[in-house]
Amino acid sequence: MKKFHSLSALLIVLLIITGCRSSVERAERGITGQALLEHIEILASDEFEGRAPATQGEILTIEYLTEQLSQMGVEPGMPDGSYTQEFPLLGQQVDGDQSSFTIRQNGNVVADLSYGPDFMGWPSNEEERIELSNAELIYVGYGIQAPEFDWDDYKDVDVEGKVLVYKNSDPSFDPDIFDGDSRLYYGRWSYKFEIAEEMGALGAIIIHTDETAGYGWSVVENSWGRERFTLPVATGELEGRPEFNSWLTQESSETLFEAAGFDLMEMLDAAADREFRPVTLEGVTLDVELTAEYSDMSSNNVVAKIEGSDPDLMDEYVIFSAHHDHLGITTPVDGDSINNGAWDNASGVSAMLETARAFKEIEGEFKRSVLFLFVGAEEMGLLGSQYWAENPTVHPGKVSANFNLDSMQIFGSTRDLVLVGYNRNTLTDYLREEADRRDRVIVPDPQPEQGFFYRSDHFSFARVGIPAIYPNPGREFFDKPQEWNATVDSLRTAMYHTVHDQVNEYWDMAGMEEDTRLIFRAALNVMNADEMMEWAPGDEFEATRLEMLQDVQ
Repeated sequence: MKKFHSLSALLIVLLIITGCRSSVERAERGITGQALLEHIEILASDEFEGRAPATQGEILTIEYLTEQLSQMGVEPGMPDGSYTQEFPLLGQQVDGDQSSFTIRQNGNVVADLSYGPDFMGWPSNEEERIELSNAELIYVGYGIQAPEFDWDDYKDVDVEGKVLVYKNSDPSFDPDIFDGDSRLYYGRWSYKFEIAEEMGALGAIIIHTDETAGYGWSVVENSWGRERFTLPVATGELEGRPEFNSWLTQESSETLFEAAGFDLMEMLDAAADREFRPVTLEGVTLDVELTAEYSDMSSNNVVAKIEGSDPDLMDEYVIFSAHHDHLGITTPVDGDSINNGAWDNASGVSAMLETARAFKEIEGEFKRSVLFLFVGAEEMGLLGSQYWAENPTVHPGKVSANFNLDSMQIFGSTRDLVLVGYNRNTLTDYLREEADRRDRVIVPDPQPEQGFFYRSDHFSFARVGIPAIYPNPGREFFDKPQEWNATVDSLRTAMYHTVHDQVNEYWDMAGMEEDTRLIFRAALNVMNADEMMEWAPGDEFEATRLEMLQDVQ
């Protein structure tokens, strides 16, 4: 009888395990290309007007997300029992007709630059009108201060009250500093503007080249030329800010440097030397006129959750994030002015909705809880995720990991899945294990020089210590023509931040289906892991992580 009872108990355990596996497999199989496409087609329809923040398009988006989550039975994630976390936005619209840059050499006009084709600029101190005459300029190379790499582009030069001119990106000549070809935060445009403020600059100019930016001038013009949004700054904190921030085209930058007797490309190359010192553009001054209007408004994050089953671990979370906004309505191109944002990022939102559906189906089979954050105003500088990070609904020290879904694979199945953040934290191991099980591979970002780790919402979570990763589409396509990668590259370039980001005949949802399933299973394993995720030793976010963990002990 004892033997019989032992066998019966073993059989029950095996049945439970088999049942769990089959339920997880059923939930995974429920993530289909057709279901994913249906969300995308709705969110990227003209009715949603490109989903810009604080527009009718955003209202429709929020309504759609909350309706879908409610129908799934996924609970609201806000402490007040709602789905929405409203956050304030300050809108800024520069009047291009009332804005200009004038380059002078010894007082004589060298060039009158036009807003849009030649430069993009805006008041950085929330003023309505900026008028500067004969502002002096200093080229500061990369403009980086990084004591951990023994790097200081400013040396002992006093740059206060000057317009600082920056080379984009960061040094890449040595794998032992600035992570070699990988772009760190030092190479981001946002760092340049932040350090200009710290240095007491009058203004900041970033030199644009396709190589150093990783995208063409049209992206700069389209992104910065429309109404921009920021999180409002307290009045007292505006004091000491630069008067303006800006970008110059490569052609305009060549004109600027030639007026001072320098060759632009030679000066860009000179910045790579550790011994570089700031260079005053002698005899060259800049007149600046910028006019802007402001509006107070708000946007929303949509927050939902499914609680874990372990009483000791259910207060720990895994966060999924995807931004629901896009560029809205801009200048017409061939009669089309709606930036539908099908790929960027209706695809990520769709993947997260179907992932939420899958987790709801297996509720009770994961120990930790899961939070779904559909964040707003990403295209305006990661503002929704930044707001959540500064006003978290869950303490960052209680968050094991963040999976950020942004611009999924829409061109077919691949053997590989690119991971931005590869080996920076222990999440890589879980994704690699799940990929191995499917005869797939996880590979690092093939373009580390582009700094993608700092260009989507996972960065906001990383900045408060949460181990975060950003899966990206692979490139080893199955069953596609030999030239398919070249075709895909051309399509992505044509789609990115343009009115052409729509579902078309080239889309093949098989890859998105497979990637979303893989991420779902990897996240499930993270939620059931014995320990929370960790940053790799020495990573730039490790110290913050340790502080956050200490806060909740």
